[in-house]
Amino acid sequence: MATTTYEAQTICNTGPKANDTFDYSMKILIIGDSTVGKTCLLLRFCDDNFTPSFITTIGIDFRIRRMTIDDKKVKVQIWDTAGQERFRTITTAYYRGAHGILLVYDTTNRITFNNVSNWIKQLKYHSDGNIKIILVGNKCDLEDIRQVSYEEGLEKANSLGCAYFETSAKSGLNVESSFLYLINTVHNNLNEDIPPLSVLNENLTLKVPVSSPSTCCLSGNITPI
Repeated sequence: MATTTYEAQTICNTGPKANDTFDYSMKILIIGDSTVGKTCLLLRFCDDNFTPSFITTIGIDFRIRRMTIDDKKVKVQIWDTAGQERFRTITTAYYRGAHGILLVYDTTNRITFNNVSNWIKQLKYHSDGNIKIILVGNKCDLEDIRQVSYEEGLEKANSLGCAYFETSAKSGLNVESSFLYLINTVHNNLNEDIPPLSVLNENLTLKVPVSSPSTCCLSGNITPI
């Protein structure tokens, strides 16, 4: 297994970049109920920043992180989707063509954990059915008000056949690891010539592994450009 390395600084923005050439694009979605911290996870991963203020995502937002994975230049589009029911018809339109999913719940809110099954049903209905998924229990730093144990989260991930991470967008715990695990797994399970994101009806086969612990080693060589 190769050692995974990456630099601290990351180019992460929504605007165009000069000489923006890459070998392939990867589309990652962050889904889950409202208030679970999806936007905070995105900001922590892309900007290494955290805001305690509640941020409501209206419809869809996205960031771009450019990386080199095993000598391949990869542009990773990370889509932050609204968790509110009234935006559900908007967010489901973005399932198709996605390569990976971070399904997030709040460890201090059991309702968001119980709703994981509903998100899986929607995902199966609206996607190609071959997307790589990881389950993320966010806000694990709030141990005093935790409602969902680590063991429950791991058991749920095992039942779904996916990896499990507990994260804290506030402290940054496991945020980088969870995103890079998903990105690296998608990379390792796709052919080198991934079709462009405009080809939304392309069937992409990804193998979902047995659940892994919250801290894991990655097999690719990943460095931000």
